[in-house]
Amino acid sequence: MSIPPISLIYFFYGLAFFSMGLLVMVEGGRSLDTRLRRALRPLAAFGLIHAANEWLEMYQGVAVLLGQPIPAWLFGVHLAMLAFSFVSLAAFGSYLLAVSPTASRLILVVPLGLETVWVFGLFILKGHYPAPLIWNVADVWTRYSLAIPAALLAAIGLVIQQRVFRQAGLVSFGRDALWAAVAFGWYGLIGQLFVQMTTLPPSNVINQTLFENLFGFPVQLFRAAIAVLASFFVIRFLRAFQVEIERQITSLQEARLKEAEQREAMRGELFKRVVAAQESERQRIARELHDETGQALTAIGMGLRGLATRVENDDKGRANQTLRQLQELAAHSLDELQRLIADLRPSHLDDLGLPAALRWYAHDVQERAHLYVRVEINGKERPVASAVKTALFRIAQEALTNVVKHANARNASINLTYGPNAVRVQVTDDGRGFDARSMASSERPSWGLTGMQERATLLGGKFTLSSRLGEGARVEVSIPYQEDTEVSDENPSPAGG
Repeated sequence: MSIPPISLIYFFYGLAFFSMGLLVMVEGGRSLDTRLRRALRPLAAFGLIHAANEWLEMYQGVAVLLGQPIPAWLFGVHLAMLAFSFVSLAAFGSYLLAVSPTASRLILVVPLGLETVWVFGLFILKGHYPAPLIWNVADVWTRYSLAIPAALLAAIGLVIQQRVFRQAGLVSFGRDALWAAVAFGWYGLIGQLFVQMTTLPPSNVINQTLFENLFGFPVQLFRAAIAVLASFFVIRFLRAFQVEIERQITSLQEARLKEAEQREAMRGELFKRVVAAQESERQRIARELHDETGQALTAIGMGLRGLATRVENDDKGRANQTLRQLQELAAHSLDELQRLIADLRPSHLDDLGLPAALRWYAHDVQERAHLYVRVEINGKERPVASAVKTALFRIAQEALTNVVKHANARNASINLTYGPNAVRVQVTDDGRGFDARSMASSERPSWGLTGMQERATLLGGKFTLSSRLGEGARVEVSIPYQEDTEVSDENPSPAGG
């Protein structure tokens, strides 16, 4: 016995929606649009369940042809699958209509409302039709109350999605969405309006028999053809997700390349600044050695020659006075020399460690500027690699220099914390502060802050700056513990914010 043509129509009808549902289920999660990603889940459910429904209807047709009885419960399964598939389609269209977060939370009222109307209608119809006819009437009622509204919701939602695609520059995918909308519109208005003939109006007039008389082929063939078209265009616009991902990857690559170019430019500029700062520091040291220490040593030499002359002339009173002056001059010169050496590399850092060096520098800042600096040490002191120790001291030194020069602060604090995995230095002040976000986005970066960040980054650390106008500033850097290696220290970074 050959397979009847109507069974083949049901088979391909179901196959079209099954293919669509399966691909939507696999590919739908790749969309970058949360609204579309959420909407595609019920569309996948519609495709798979409606395909199973059409294959079940194919089985029922074959069973009738073979004279096999169909159990009543199978009609119930068929009706439930038909209803649930169209409720899922209504949810798909509703989610596409939800253009705001508030609407997305309320939009499920639409498919739930349709389902409520369907259930209420079934209860009414059950009391008006006998058992042999109720299944056919229920099928017709399901298509009127669920299928037509659901297909129209899907069509309207796809029109909105077409606009979204066009705004994103995905014109061809917008065209696919529009054709899918047209297919679902015809599927609802024509395919679900011409149902099997029952006494439920208007199926007693507008039904499958009328359709076949008008067009010369069964309405199931029309539904199957529309299902193929709808599935084809839905599957086509799923390719937009791959294009979106490729665009995202390209955008990220361009952003990283731009960031790398900016960092290289900043590194080059920073290197120039460091070299210029080194030369400036050498000039300052040479000038101070010439002006202070050089003149003092010259004066000491001349004083010694004068002292020798007075000793020869046995002028002990004048000789003693000159000797005391030379002692004071030598002590002053030694202080100046120690200050220069300390600026280059404080001996406390090598001899006594980071806490002592920070306390010494805080005391030195207090003596030179009208700023009270409090130093607090937290945690048990642990050995710190030379490079880390130097970086933390230089960052604190640069931060306090910025406070003195720019913050107009009265109090500052240095907090040194020995953590389990990293050592952290935090410098805060109660000065006038600044807008940290605008400084970060400025085209003219602060080289002092950039230098601090570079020091921390090169050692695998994390640099954080927070400040608001009128609320002071906080500089925090955390660097992991490292094995100690001998690293030559850099010159102090140039002062400046």
